[in-house]
Amino acid sequence: MRGKTPDVPARRTIRVGTRGSLLARRQTDAVVAALKRRYPDQQFEVRPLRTTGDRRTRQPLDQLGGVGVFVKELESALLAGEIDMAVHSLKDVPTAVPEGLTIAAVPGREDPRDALVSRRGAKLAEIPPGARVGTGSLRRACQLRALRPDLEVVGIRGNVDTRLRKVEAGEVEAVVMAAAALARMGWLDRASEILPNDVMLPAPGQGALAVEIRSDDEAVREMAEAVDDGDSHRAATAERAFLRRLGGGCSVPVGALGEVENGRLRLRGLVGDAQGRRILRAELEGPADDAEVLGVRLAERLLAEGAGELLKEST
Repeated sequence: MRGKTPDVPARRTIRVGTRGSLLARRQTDAVVAALKRRYPDQQFEVRPLRTTGDRRTRQPLDQLGGVGVFVKELESALLAGEIDMAVHSLKDVPTAVPEGLTIAAVPGREDPRDALVSRRGAKLAEIPPGARVGTGSLRRACQLRALRPDLEVVGIRGNVDTRLRKVEAGEVEAVVMAAAALARMGWLDRASEILPNDVMLPAPGQGALAVEIRSDDEAVREMAEAVDDGDSHRAATAERAFLRRLGGGCSVPVGALGEVENGRLRLRGLVGDAQGRRILRAELEGPADDAEVLGVRLAERLLAEGAGELLKEST
């Protein structure tokens, strides 16, 4: 635990906001359980809220504006004082956090890689030509098309169970989704293959959670920081700095992954066009405490190689 138990006002129940999906609830329950282990006498109340992304499930994310569609309502509730903290999938959180809010903690990260779930247990290399493979991510679509231009990559939305049902029903031969989502649902055994990072570089923040609070709430900040994982936070900071410097969101094909070991951070980044015809990759390494600087530096390296033009083509 970081520091002493914060001076939480007597009988104050900490209200924790979350999306209402089963996955979001499980993620939030895991964070609340970790908080309760640190503060066994503290009361917590989980409050599900419905977001724009949850209401408008038929539209592709890039057509919804992409950035913030799963967090805006939670952030509004935080600013209004209706909740005290919000738990998000970090990859859904825009790199520009609203004034008055801050990401206080990034708990220990799940596997950041992507997973393939196919009808017959086939791996990506074994899926027959012409088969339909579903994803709601331009980043995944870009890399899939580069790897397997013979496949038909189609857009797909919905919760984890919805996407798995589409595979079972034969609407698509396979889907690509975050391995962390399957793991948190207890369904990792459904994966036909966990895709290596050099095959499918994940989204910035994938597999990580974010605990967002009001910046001036020192008691809740200290509480949240007690469940922070320093290495996960530094890696995510580098990935988000990379994305912010590129000016991208979930509506452009950008991948990034930071890995921290012995105080050193290795950061890999990717920018491509929507059709996967051209992909730029780069990586660098440096002190983990320089995470923000490393993210910016890697983005500028790719911008110098033409990443800006690729991003414009994808918007």
